Amino acid sequence: MLYLLAGACTSNQPNNPYRYTDTTQQVLYSSFSERPKHLDPAAAYSSNEYTFVAQIYEPPFQYHYLKRPYQLTPLTAQKMPELVYLDKQLQVLPADSPASQIAFTDYIITIKPNIYFQPHPALAKNKQGEYLYHHLSLAETTSLENLQDFTETGSRELIAEDYVYQIKRLANPKVQSPIAEMMKSYIVGFAEFSQQLSSQTSLATFTSMPLSGVTALDKYQYRIRIHGKYPQFIYWLAMPFFAPMPWEAEAFYSQAGLNEKNITLDWFPLGTGAYYLAENNPNRRMTLVKNPNFHLEIYPTEGESNDVSTGLLKDAGKRLPFIDKVVFTLEKETIPYWTKFLQGYYDASGIASDSFDQAIQYNAAGGMTLTDSMREKGIQLQTAVETSSFYMGFNMLDATVGGRSETAKKLRQAIAIAVDFEEFIAIFRNGRGFPAQGALPPGIFGYAEGEAGINPVVYDVVKQSAQRKSLAKAQQLMHEAGYADGIDPKTNAPLILYFDTMSASIDDRPMMNWYRKQFEKLGITLVIRATDYNRFQEKMRSGNAQIFVWGWNADYPDPENFFFLLYGGNAKVKYGGENASNYQNPEFDRLFETMRNMDNSSERYAIIQQLQALIRQESPWVFGFHPKTFSLYHRWYENIKLNLMANNQLKYVRIDTQARSLQRMAWNQPVLWPIGVVVGLFISIIAIKLGGLKRITHKK
Repeated sequence: MLYLLAGACTSNQPNNPYRYTDTTQQVLYSSFSERPKHLDPAAAYSSNEYTFVAQIYEPPFQYHYLKRPYQLTPLTAQKMPELVYLDKQLQVLPADSPASQIAFTDYIITIKPNIYFQPHPALAKNKQGEYLYHHLSLAETTSLENLQDFTETGSRELIAEDYVYQIKRLANPKVQSPIAEMMKSYIVGFAEFSQQLSSQTSLATFTSMPLSGVTALDKYQYRIRIHGKYPQFIYWLAMPFFAPMPWEAEAFYSQAGLNEKNITLDWFPLGTGAYYLAENNPNRRMTLVKNPNFHLEIYPTEGESNDVSTGLLKDAGKRLPFIDKVVFTLEKETIPYWTKFLQGYYDASGIASDSFDQAIQYNAAGGMTLTDSMREKGIQLQTAVETSSFYMGFNMLDATVGGRSETAKKLRQAIAIAVDFEEFIAIFRNGRGFPAQGALPPGIFGYAEGEAGINPVVYDVVKQSAQRKSLAKAQQLMHEAGYADGIDPKTNAPLILYFDTMSASIDDRPMMNWYRKQFEKLGITLVIRATDYNRFQEKMRSGNAQIFVWGWNADYPDPENFFFLLYGGNAKVKYGGENASNYQNPEFDRLFETMRNMDNSSERYAIIQQLQALIRQESPWVFGFHPKTFSLYHRWYENIKLNLMANNQLKYVRIDTQARSLQRMAWNQPVLWPIGVVVGLFISIIAIKLGGLKRITHKK
């Protein structure tokens, strides 16, 4: 009892979830809910994977942290790439040549010297220059448990061949890169190189095999040759897929016995970025530590007009990164995470639905602001409409809702009016969304503001604002489609449609019931067909789904990255592409092919509006909403600016560790009176017993 009391008196934060309090370093505390499946940049493609991968690996280009609209800038490259246009005879063409004359485009990229890989056993050498750990015996690997068991590490300079090697890895079927099929259409020789590889191809053979479209011109310069003109290719060069990979990494990790110990590239990455993965314990914690070999990179010296007044340029010109360590703790439940955030043990947080009312309130104008309790804690709110779209799709191969007939089109239009996504946003997202009027979210070139951007099939313009058409209009369209009052003339019973979904848990039932009610407005019976993820994917691939819900996050800020979701050449069933609706319209495809390779211009903008008009009329999608992200940051979290394209933001942020320590102490003072009560009772009991003992002794 006295021990517990002493412990409570000497600890200012007895509820601290961390084993230590590091005041000598800048440490950022965050979380993860599930282990990333891939940390290999050739295979990683999900947001939870990019949380780590983007801090470790460096493609040649990146998004400027502060400038908007989003703008690419060199990262490991010395400058933006030199573009050379060629005809079919490989003769150089003028820069202003029409796209129809351009057979090939060369991207010539020059990287900076004196960039070094993070310390790693794969690069360790002895005094004779031989690799220490490239020829391990099975007995040696058997004694190993993790990467930290290797006592020596090494490094070397980044060279152009490391970028060439990584692009070869994208073509390797064993790597299973999610962009391999797409790159076959663009990078010259990529498809042929992939076909030449087999499961028996040795590392030495793979390294020496030429990929005709990708060549190192010298130590610091390489060339990527693509088919035709594709201006959006530069955006791919800002993604981790095109980050460098030293051949030594695969030589090291491919040794027998290491894979069984999870000593793999997917578990322990090797890059040149600001951080390296020092700890990968997926059942507890993942830790990023500042790369001691990180090259010179400075905080931006310019941004938007208000970045000075908001303090976003006070670190201008200072060397990156500011954070020494990032600790990610496993948190599977939102409530414990939220509680720890309010206690100051996490530095930032999203807002779960359960916590929304505690964090956000509506002001008199209907806008959303922080509650008084959040402001009293000095918590900061950042919001932004995401460059993503959430939609309900129709399988255009389906006999009832698909096809381009007037009957099917009017049925889809009626459903588009009836499914009230404004209500969906209010109920299921606490108002955190922006109703979609077409395929493009705000911030993407071609997105039209105001009346010009309103979908006339679903909305009327009332006082220059969009107002959803009446249910009577939807019912009229149902009548014109041959389904008056929702009755299917083939059965003389309510029309039955099928909604395929992966949402099968008890928590999803309210949302599924909401979808049913939307269709009931038209007299349609909606049957929910819930299944697991793999079965759902198989239904989509085979075209056996009828109606579904899907979403898309922008890979890069260009309209091509959204309209290609409806391009006939990307149909999922026929071509295995991302056109999940299997929509095919020759006019749409023609306009898309013209628009996709154009530079931004008034002509391109006009074509985009034609594309929007076509899909609004044919309604292969019910345009849902663009999510709005709400992020909370404690007052000690500095240099905050939401960047929805960049994933490597950790190197820019700063933590005021002293302010954090003071706030944690203030918010987590131990409550000692219960201990005092217990101790008082304990003393009273002892006193009573001693008093009784004295009386017994006196009687004797």
